[in-house]
Amino acid sequence: MNALVLFIDFSLNSTMKKKVFITGASSGIGEYLAYAYAKQGCFIGLVARRKDRLDQVATQCSKFGGQTKVYAVDVLNGSDCKKAIDDFIALPGEMDTIYANAGVGSPDGLSSGSAEKMNHVLSVNILGVTNTVMPFLPHLKEIRKGKIAIISSVASFRGLAHHAAYSGSKAAVRNMSQGWGTALHKYGISFTAVCPGFIKSEMTGDNAFPMPFLMETNVAVQKIMHAVDQRKKVFIFPWQMKYFMIPLMKWAPDWMFRRFGM
Repeated sequence: MNALVLFIDFSLNSTMKKKVFITGASSGIGEYLAYAYAKQGCFIGLVARRKDRLDQVATQCSKFGGQTKVYAVDVLNGSDCKKAIDDFIALPGEMDTIYANAGVGSPDGLSSGSAEKMNHVLSVNILGVTNTVMPFLPHLKEIRKGKIAIISSVASFRGLAHHAAYSGSKAAVRNMSQGWGTALHKYGISFTAVCPGFIKSEMTGDNAFPMPFLMETNVAVQKIMHAVDQRKKVFIFPWQMKYFMIPLMKWAPDWMFRRFGM
């Protein structure tokens, strides 16, 4: 009888759907992550402010074989984030991966006399991450497993002229990810700071400057998912950015950046 019970329990656990939670899921990397996990048959929590866009993503995920729950939430609202996360944790399935992906970028507006634009970038890109990650931690510590991916940027390796708030915010979350990973390793929780170069998205679509090594979103997503599954601490891609651009960003003199308006 005990052997039969153990067999039944094992069978039930083996059929539990993996659950994946993605913020910023209405476009870009978040949207394509949702499609990729839907093709794996996962149960996906889709989070963004634009419910109409989330509903479209959810419909497409269903066509790919995934199940979804839509949460029209602003990641700056900590209370709403926690309610959505508590709801998602309570749903059937096994919590597997969280993507703190929501983010914004804009020029600093240094001549405006106002910190409003910079404060918005800093708030969304940093507090949006903490509001996403923190509510999950008690549950992940209890089950002693889980993968958390925080979307940083290659811009995190140098303060960029006129986009210093953006590069600063991405440096902050990269360091936070590394620190949290060290602190929570003993609970089986991994953190991956994902540092992409230029990826096709709504954010990069408005860029008027050259974007070297621009990568298609679906290609980028496959690389990100592999790095997260491998539990890499920091993942920088494409390789040209890792081996050439970042060393240049770190060590090039200021006059070179001023010359190219960076």
